[in-house]
Amino acid sequence: MPLPEIVLPAWAGKIGRILPAKPPQAALVATLNIMLKKGLLPADMTLFAGRKFEIDVLDAGIKVRFGANGEKFTADGFDGTPDLRLAANGIDFMRMMLREEDPDTLFFNRKLQIEGDTELGLITKNLLDSVDWPFGEWFLQRGTPQA
Repeated sequence: MPLPEIVLPAWAGKIGRILPAKPPQAALVATLNIMLKKGLLPADMTLFAGRKFEIDVLDAGIKVRFGANGEKFTADGFDGTPDLRLAANGIDFMRMMLREEDPDTLFFNRKLQIEGDTELGLITKNLLDSVDWPFGEWFLQRGTPQA
């Protein structure tokens, strides 16, 4: 069953913009590194070494900035422009992770913004396409919560 078209109300984004950035940053970086260690994220970390990333969940008002070294992702904050910025509403990120939509379709439908280094964007997009997100199966097996 496809995910419904849900966009958080504007007030949720206003709240998200004033919340501290560290908790979502720590959660994302830890998750990526666990997936990397367990072989679920088939990333050649030498391609990401020294690069800066930003994930922007538009409707939630949450921006997560992180970096990478030759071995893992890092919770290093930074100022200025990231090397790669991915931006979408939360539901579209979920669609990508659940494989309801691929990054190309979301991009061409203007639901996923990819900005920055073109080569890094292509490497990241191909990596996202190759990941078998383990929670996608878990979520789909349980179905949509009933009211």
